[in-house]
Amino acid sequence: MEHIRRAFDTIAGEYDAQRRWIIPDIDAFYGAAVWAAEWEGDTPTILDIGAGTGLLSALLLEKYPKAKLTLLDFAEQMLNVARERFAGRTDVRYIAGDYRDVDLGGGYDLICSALSIHHLQDEEKAGLYRRIYGALNPGGVFVNADQARGDTPALDRRFMEYWDAFISDGPLAPAELAVIKGRRDTLDQSANLIDQLAWLRASGFSDVDVIYRNRIFVVLTGSKPRDTERGAVQVSGL
Repeated sequence: MEHIRRAFDTIAGEYDAQRRWIIPDIDAFYGAAVWAAEWEGDTPTILDIGAGTGLLSALLLEKYPKAKLTLLDFAEQMLNVARERFAGRTDVRYIAGDYRDVDLGGGYDLICSALSIHHLQDEEKAGLYRRIYGALNPGGVFVNADQARGDTPALDRRFMEYWDAFISDGPLAPAELAVIKGRRDTLDQSANLIDQLAWLRASGFSDVDVIYRNRIFVVLTGSKPRDTERGAVQVSGL
């Protein structure tokens, strides 16, 4: 994962500016994630996993201005951008670490992530979902706004063609496009949607569903039951 950290530290300053020209229908994508992050009170405790520059966190704070927020990421320069974004706020905490093995702690009402978990290998994704489940309060909600492969090679190919056409039609320079596609081709390890939903259910989540999908880009959610004695279901192979 060290090569991934270096890659995102390198682009930290321009990451947010580029994102609108990388993610099709970005407002609907992030809007669905914020909509899915639903809590009954106005002061939720929130963990943003792979928080990067803090874009998703900023949108969540618009919904919950009194929230207590923790940003977790292993790219220090990305977190530095987030620190600038939230300068003056005393209710934002930062953790620099690799979320594959860093202690997530607990007591969270909402755990969210955007465009990060797809960098993990499949068994690491499944393991992280289990740890997220353990870090949530009963009744807590997990939202993952991320990438997913098509469920067949033909669909996956069409999804990638759609994505390539979108970023090529935007204002990014050829050199920028080359870097973005190179980063995608070397760092992304997206799983298909069916497997990810199964891993969430196997971790114990209820109300697992797809809130949004635009080809590759998806928003998934699941809730930790208030009665957690039911336990997690085991899925073979992970």
